[in-house]
Amino acid sequence: MVRSLKNPKKAKTNNKKGEGSSDSVPSLAAKVWQPGVDELEEGEELQCDPSAYNSLHAFHIGWPCMSFDMVRDSLGLVRTEFPHTVYCVAGTQAEKSSWNSIGIFKLSNISGKRRDLVPGDENSDMDSESSDSDEEEEEAILQLRKVSHEGCVNRIRAMAQNPNIVASWADTGHVQVWDFSSHLNALADSESHGASAVSNQSPLVKFGGHKDEGYAIDWSPLEPGRLLSGDCKNCIYLWEPTSGTWNIDANPFIGHTASVEDLQWSPIDPFRFGSCSVDGTIALWDIRERNSPSATIKTHKADVNVISWNKLASNMLASGGDDGTFCVHDIRFVKEGRDTTVDLVAYFEYHKHPITSIEWSPPHAASREASSIVAVSSSDNQLTIWDLSLERDEEEETEFKAQMKEQVNAPTDLPPQLLFVHQGQKDLKELHWHPQIPGMVISTAADGFNILMPSNIENALPA
Repeated sequence: MVRSLKNPKKAKTNNKKGEGSSDSVPSLAAKVWQPGVDELEEGEELQCDPSAYNSLHAFHIGWPCMSFDMVRDSLGLVRTEFPHTVYCVAGTQAEKSSWNSIGIFKLSNISGKRRDLVPGDENSDMDSESSDSDEEEEEAILQLRKVSHEGCVNRIRAMAQNPNIVASWADTGHVQVWDFSSHLNALADSESHGASAVSNQSPLVKFGGHKDEGYAIDWSPLEPGRLLSGDCKNCIYLWEPTSGTWNIDANPFIGHTASVEDLQWSPIDPFRFGSCSVDGTIALWDIRERNSPSATIKTHKADVNVISWNKLASNMLASGGDDGTFCVHDIRFVKEGRDTTVDLVAYFEYHKHPITSIEWSPPHAASREASSIVAVSSSDNQLTIWDLSLERDEEEETEFKAQMKEQVNAPTDLPPQLLFVHQGQKDLKELHWHPQIPGMVISTAADGFNILMPSNIENALPA
């Protein structure tokens, strides 16, 4: 499992109002570049095609962050109109342990525009191109508050039911739970830009029962306050909320033979969860039965780094491995207590480097259909978006190309399920879909954050 950031450096900024900054991304593209196929010659650099995005912004909060999470807000359950506003929490990977902090930030004035998926007649094309070139994209506004954190933050998660409650995993071996309500309220009320000074705050709970540091942590989507934390010594601890604090069971779940890399609660059963490990397996558990997993899945040939449980199609579990492959499993066909490979619904070998993050597109209030779209990030510096419901249709491809002014000679060996490839970030670590803004993805890497809304997934979003 590739975990640490390579040579963390603090992002430089000319922003006089504070440490954080926000920048629009360059918008010229000379030719289509195929990752893993083409090589950059000396003096060449990659630039994105802005017409591929409804919105694209880059920003940083100082030191790089290996993990972050979306913070749900009260601005609307399904938001489709620009400009957008988002709230997040992120944990730093500073050069010195004492320099680390948790950033609680608000990014507002996120601009963008809707683009037609297929060009219309010549006049409408000219009008569209003219408006795109004439309009200057406004800069997003970053507001940042910081809380001192002992050690680097390996992973951080906000509770869905109470977004002000946040859990962090530290490389010191401690799991801590925080209440950031005062910071979130201040961000909501304030119009000032930039970053505040680092403040000192005591966590609600600081647990030191793990025998090693860890990366796996997840809040239950069904039972508010119920938490899981897993470490590099293969132990998983269950946290139960009680009277303003947490009861942490002294007897961990032990079923893996190596580090627990990720944890996911079932979206429909408050007692079931999944875990994945460096031992190459995925385990399915019931918290009422501690002795062993109810079932194990063996499909990857290397470490299993990340998993994601589909919120509506609750039988679908996606996983990403250290060998660059990612899979989708139908857990209805997993036999209890036995390793199995017969549950595979999909298996992709597109990425050539470790998968660092995987997440299903969330269901939104305006859409009752189960999502077939999944986003994946990899150490090959690519963020890819896939629609598993798609199959190649040569007739439809021919018809689409006929409507284009210029035909794009895309490689024929790309999987038809591949919707989008985003590049430009170095050492990608984690991505998340926004739960209230359909089509918005945020990703973090060694050189900062990107916010993107690909234009070609608009047809999959609620009206």
